[in-house]
Amino acid sequence: MIRNTISALSFMLAVCGASATEVLVQAEAFDSHGGWSLDQQFMDHMGSPYLIAHGLGKPVEDASTTVDIPEDGRYTAWVRTYNWTSPWEPQRKGPGAFMVSVNGRRLASTVGDTGSAWEWQRAGEVSLKKGSARVTLHDLTGFDGRCDALLLSSTPGFVPTDSYTETATLEMPVTQQFDFVVVGGGIAGMCAAVSAARQGLRTALVNDRPVLGGCNSSEVRVHLGGHSEIGLYPALGRMIREFGHSRQGNARPASYYEDEKKDSFIRAEKLVTLFAPYHAVSVDTAGNSIKGVTICETSTGEKVRLAAPLFADCTGDGSIGCWAGADWTVGRESRDTYGEPLAPVTADSLIMGASVQWYSKKDDRRTSFPVFDYGITFSDSTCQRLTMGEWKWETGMRLDPVKDAEKIRDYGMLVVYANWSYLKNRLADNAKFRDRSLEWVAYVNGKRESRRLLGDYILKQDDIDKGVTHEDASFTTSWSIDLHFPDPENARHFPGREFKAATNHVYIHPYAVPYRCLYSRNIDNLFMAGRCISVSHVALGTVRVMRTTGMMGEVVGMAAGICHRNATTPRGVYQRHLPELKQLMTQGAGRPADELPDNQKFNLSGKLLPAPRALQSCDDK
Repeated sequence: MIRNTISALSFMLAVCGASATEVLVQAEAFDSHGGWSLDQQFMDHMGSPYLIAHGLGKPVEDASTTVDIPEDGRYTAWVRTYNWTSPWEPQRKGPGAFMVSVNGRRLASTVGDTGSAWEWQRAGEVSLKKGSARVTLHDLTGFDGRCDALLLSSTPGFVPTDSYTETATLEMPVTQQFDFVVVGGGIAGMCAAVSAARQGLRTALVNDRPVLGGCNSSEVRVHLGGHSEIGLYPALGRMIREFGHSRQGNARPASYYEDEKKDSFIRAEKLVTLFAPYHAVSVDTAGNSIKGVTICETSTGEKVRLAAPLFADCTGDGSIGCWAGADWTVGRESRDTYGEPLAPVTADSLIMGASVQWYSKKDDRRTSFPVFDYGITFSDSTCQRLTMGEWKWETGMRLDPVKDAEKIRDYGMLVVYANWSYLKNRLADNAKFRDRSLEWVAYVNGKRESRRLLGDYILKQDDIDKGVTHEDASFTTSWSIDLHFPDPENARHFPGREFKAATNHVYIHPYAVPYRCLYSRNIDNLFMAGRCISVSHVALGTVRVMRTTGMMGEVVGMAAGICHRNATTPRGVYQRHLPELKQLMTQGAGRPADELPDNQKFNLSGKLLPAPRALQSCDDK
């Protein structure tokens, strides 16, 4: 069985009739993106990556490409775009305006600032000769205008539909065979891939962004929370020394997150093949097993099918498991489901949201910022008088983390811009902000919670509170039970449109989590590591930080090695090979400390501190 999430992408389509021609170009395939950024985060829902003009209120450099015009004719240019503030301001023109030029001539109409959904908008007409033509996107505002595709049509009266954004192909992708396929290049996936490779497995690691590390990358900028090298197996997590950052802090300059160390960590492993930036688009199964995962290069559309006897879902969204038919859940269980005092009385869909972090810089002169007044109204008493925003800037707690991911991210950006505009343009006493400018605003979601895949064991609050010992105890979680919820004051001022979170840290004794939480209960060859493992919503509050997820991945890689050597399944490791797993966890998959270079001998926050409360920091994800 094949389960697809998106249709095959087409990057140049020419359909010639007797008197008409349509030429389609996907924006991600432009020759030059200029200052536009490639955004693939929402492919599972909308079917394609797109270009976004993320200029923080300053127009970005043009994106351009050359297209082949099959016939002379008068062409209408159409752009598939989205007025991204329309969910909150449906009757107003939005801030994401841009224009199109062909062969240096700007077409008549502005696009991207009207409508209320992803749609085709008419940019204008142009006469073209057969041969090559240069198409250019001109951002007008720097406020996240977006382009999915461009279509040139010489058919009179032609209006494209969404079917023109994707074109199915009969070509089968080339299959590459591996021992183990890991989908997701965050900290959990990185550790799973390298741990397996050090067990001798030929491993594929799929990452859908150009940089590794997920929330710890320079694109999201969250430091590594939690503690490693502690508990029952203190060697677990030592490998994090090989790529972990030397400075802590959220929403700091890109250099803090040392993307190059993560890249070197992966590329140094000869048995790891990195596919980046590739996005998983479909899964094929037979019975209760995954046979292959098809991935798509986000700029070129090249597809590859990765086949293996073993897979690991480290996507954070549980996407591979979901598409394969694995059991999963999302949201908060009721208090009675697992007897958890921290759970709500009635089950609901509330989740921990996603953060769009940001910071400003001090300039040597007074600076300006455009008026940005969409979707939210601030006053001197409700504006946030801050020069940076990190984890507390959190949206999407009441929305679907997969289906509504773009809306969640967009509202996060909207409130940052609107608040900063108020501070710069309308706050009565704004001396603190006059000589400051926005330096960085994330456009990649920093997610905390999504689907959770269900394993042979579901970790719950009672396990942690009572220190229940399991025979398959593995990695140790040390973070508090840290469950975010809408900040009450923010919700009072902005009911239904809150954008800040609060939390109550319920501190725990470090707890060893059962290995049975790391594989699917109904897909025979599927592991998982990261925030999509088998836990209740309450228990997710402690295991979700990145040093902890890295240790999950390390254990998964070890278990994959046992499966490979013994021709068994993830469940078979628990049933018949647990002593071997314990031996490997005792040794750890990291390089011995005396083999590490001087700049890797530290392990910032990696060792247990004497007082339980000292284990915690509010700078988390």
